[in-house]
Amino acid sequence: MRIVVSGGGTGGHIYPALALIREIQKENIEAEFLYIGTEKGLEEKLVPRENIPFKSIHITGFKRKLSFDNMKTIYRFIKGVSDSKKMLKEFKADVVIGTGGYVCGPVVYAAAKLGIPTIIHEQNSVPGLTNKFLSRYVNKIAICFDEAKNFFPNEKVVFTGNPRASEVLGQDGVKGRLSVGLKTGEPAVLIFGGSRGARPINEAVIKSLSEFGSKPYQILYITGDVHYNEVLKEVELVGNPANVVIKPFVHNMPEVLAGIDLTVSRAGATTLAELTSLGIPSILIPSPYVTNNHQEKNARSLSDRGAAKLLLEKELTSKKLVEEIDRILMDEKQLMSMKKSAKELGIQDAAQRLYNVMEELTR
Repeated sequence: MRIVVSGGGTGGHIYPALALIREIQKENIEAEFLYIGTEKGLEEKLVPRENIPFKSIHITGFKRKLSFDNMKTIYRFIKGVSDSKKMLKEFKADVVIGTGGYVCGPVVYAAAKLGIPTIIHEQNSVPGLTNKFLSRYVNKIAICFDEAKNFFPNEKVVFTGNPRASEVLGQDGVKGRLSVGLKTGEPAVLIFGGSRGARPINEAVIKSLSEFGSKPYQILYITGDVHYNEVLKEVELVGNPANVVIKPFVHNMPEVLAGIDLTVSRAGATTLAELTSLGIPSILIPSPYVTNNHQEKNARSLSDRGAAKLLLEKELTSKKLVEEIDRILMDEKQLMSMKKSAKELGIQDAAQRLYNVMEELTR
């Protein structure tokens, strides 16, 4: 079977794609893959690391306001469709799967026009413009939140969950801790702002460093590559407590997560899939800058069920951050209750479910 996968921009679109590829490789050792992304996206770095053939097209997203840039985007879309058709024909694709991001638009659309079976995977509770557009042309739409089905043709929708959820299971948490410099005998908090980092979270953490230094827990603080050097300059001024480990990025996140007791993060769908699969309590700070405020809706799906604490960015202060971490991590009963609630929301066989959809579609 020859499978084309497309997804790009952020880790939230790329990691589910890579998890699905690894699941297919286990089920079908003869499967061949081609990943189509953009050369400026995070996928350009992550996909070749996995020894997966990678090709790129040039595409940008539409501006929500009237803009001359939208004319350029239309041109890039048309050219992207043309380029994608050539790649798909040359590769002789049997099926095309889009996991989100602007790049999926021309790739999946091209496949549909060529009569190749197509699937899109929507990770969020509220879909973006690309998947709404593609829903008219694809054969199947895989979703992770029940709320998303209302945006798509009902006969095409299948609930699978997020493939990344399957991949974080069975990891060695002790090994994960040691790999990033955390100790094994103390509670551990992971603070990060997604694959690209988040400035407001970074600012709150930097202001909290001196107070974190006196706490009976340790912290892994991932700044994001873009913010790392800037953060280090700030840290030099206030000092870096011995119990706070600072990293720009972590490539073995499933392994690291397996050793974490509490997470402070944005509310991207892939992150939530990982947390619920492992049953990790969380403090979620949704990005208010995303389409249709979908991260807040994602976060509420956990906070309303007792699996997470929702903390809006406008309410985020260093004092509030420390208070919420202490309130959860230093109350064993609260921690265990949130852990149980998170685990109940997890979908452990998501990758297998999505693989089954693909199998049925290509018979």
